[in-house]
Amino acid sequence: MAIILGHTVEPPGPCSYLPDQRSSLEHVVMQDVSAEEYEQMLVRGWRRFGPQYFRPACRACTQCVSLRIPTAHFQPNRSQRRARAACAHLRIEVGPPRVDTERLRLYHSWHAEREQAREWEASPLGPREYFIQFAFPHPAAREVAYYDDTAEGGSRLVGLGICDETPNAWSAVYFFYDPAYARHSPGSANVVFQVELARARGIPHVYLGYRVQGCASLRYKGTFRPHELLEGRPSPEEPPRWRATEPPEEPQP
Repeated sequence: MAIILGHTVEPPGPCSYLPDQRSSLEHVVMQDVSAEEYEQMLVRGWRRFGPQYFRPACRACTQCVSLRIPTAHFQPNRSQRRARAACAHLRIEVGPPRVDTERLRLYHSWHAEREQAREWEASPLGPREYFIQFAFPHPAAREVAYYDDTAEGGSRLVGLGICDETPNAWSAVYFFYDPAYARHSPGSANVVFQVELARARGIPHVYLGYRVQGCASLRYKGTFRPHELLEGRPSPEEPPRWRATEPPEEPQP
């Protein structure tokens, strides 16, 4: 049974996604959280990094909307199918998250490219910080590792998805990859594969976190269709209501 170690709500501060807005997060630090307990939070809009659970608590803005994909009905669009095909040669391993030199090197290479291209702040993540954020022991924690066995010099790790798996939910938490593979659109391929994986495991929904229409780096989540959007920020006693969307029609070739 979950044990709450701390509960805070941030005071409003600058928003990382929408410059003209103020943002606030509600944080809960917990231990001994079962996969089933986490699922009840996930369907109500919560996310997890290590032992910390969070969701938006902004009073004046509701642009961060939880989005999930019904695995039985998902239909990748043309560009998503191309991305999946471009990455089809990669070997995929699914298992518990790990910390090692290879994973740290991949993370730093990916983040350094983002710092240069998108002016992100530096992230000197060491083994301890990586462990707390991405590999903290949890019954739901998974990683999806992509290896290129045809790479010059031998097989190497080129992409890593940090995920959570509960009985009825698969949550795509974080993804980073070798910038040299950017032309293959590994981010899109990773989402498509995780939906395929969840469907094969009989899991009805894949959670992509928050879609923010006004933020280009988070707006893309809405291109995976059909999807469902969470209404409001339901309490533990309130049944969550997810609103379905219809898939767009693709133009005929």
